[in-house]
Amino acid sequence: MKLASPPNFDSATLRRALGQFATGVTVVTTRAPSGQLIGITASSFNSVSLDPPLVLWSLATRSASMPVFRGNSHYVINILSHSQLDICQRFATLKGDRFAGVPHAAGDTGMPVLEGALAWFECHNRSRYEEGDHVIFVGEVERCGIHPDAASMTPLVYHAGAFHDLTPR
Repeated sequence: MKLASPPNFDSATLRRALGQFATGVTVVTTRAPSGQLIGITASSFNSVSLDPPLVLWSLATRSASMPVFRGNSHYVINILSHSQLDICQRFATLKGDRFAGVPHAAGDTGMPVLEGALAWFECHNRSRYEEGDHVIFVGEVERCGIHPDAASMTPLVYHAGAFHDLTPR
């Protein structure tokens, strides 16, 4: 088997090229052993398999939340609607209690499900793979739900360094 060739681009070019792929935006939530609620914004969500029901997302190895997500048995992936841009930014940047003032409820495993999310997936932390500067988390979906008004809501989308909705122009 032939080995990979060295890259012929810099990291800024790679970042711009990757930014051309439009992605949905999620907030992944869990609960630390201390009881503290933890959540991070992630656009690295994808389906893996319907049988068994598997999804994936990734987190930077240097993330302060990494020890909790790596060690927990469960987490929730919340797909955000465009009206939740403030929640996206809060979970991406705020230091301190990101859940303060954010409506949520405990799922069946006690992990936080964000109120108003387009859809949510309550996952068992099935496996983790270290690749480069990230860890890829594969979750086995135990429960999922869709917002009752999802058909009339627009998802939050990230493309080319900015947030968008899918409202027809």
